[in-house]
Amino acid sequence: MSSYAEFLEEKKKIDELYEKGYTITAVREDLSGAYLTFERSKLDLNDIEEKIELHILTADTRKYFSNLIIAQQKELI
Repeated sequence: MSSYAEFLEEKKKIDELYEKGYTITAVREDLSGAYLTFERSKLDLNDIEEKIELHILTADTRKYFSNLIIAQQKELI
């Protein structure tokens, strides 16, 4: 799979989680990629699962979720 195709697949997973009401609450990076922890608001629980961890491999997706985190923090200010 090409790097761009991997990016699109990872971006799609992140966007789907945002659409379901999840937000990024933690990022852990190591040599094998980044691990994002998503959580839903306690007030907005329609599912049983509250936390989801997603493994990110591509640099483009890392840039993408970094921008999402910055936008998320601007909304809180």
